[in-house]
Amino acid sequence: MEKLSSTIFFQLDRAIKSYRQYGQKKLNEKGHSITIDQWLVLKTILDHDDISQNEIAEYIFKDKASVTRIIDLLITKGYLKREPSSENRRRVKLTITKAGNQIVEQIMPTIKGYRKNALIGCTEEELDTLSIVLGKIIKNCSK
Repeated sequence: MEKLSSTIFFQLDRAIKSYRQYGQKKLNEKGHSITIDQWLVLKTILDHDDISQNEIAEYIFKDKASVTRIIDLLITKGYLKREPSSENRRRVKLTITKAGNQIVEQIMPTIKGYRKNALIGCTEEELDTLSIVLGKIIKNCSK
């Protein structure tokens, strides 16, 4: 029987967790008062206007309760506001505030920097191959 640590999926999970911990460490070192998950929510809202909380949860692979807590924290910090939707009473419109836009702009250089550092030693060819393989895994698991 193969060892768990030798499976590609264990290695993928470990790589993702290491990357997220590394990214959070870099944000903390720069004095940013935001978590990776909070940034993901803000960036998702910036990229997808009029996205619902449920859609955010699906998009960033988080459960709905976690996304609700993150959104509540972002509202408390003044980075986000929640307003009733004019089109549907059961929906809310999430809008990034000026402060929210500023924090996203402030942390982008840090994020780009740690992304670049995480890929040191990886060639374009390796990254292209990895992208193809990951795409196949996603497709196979989506059937």
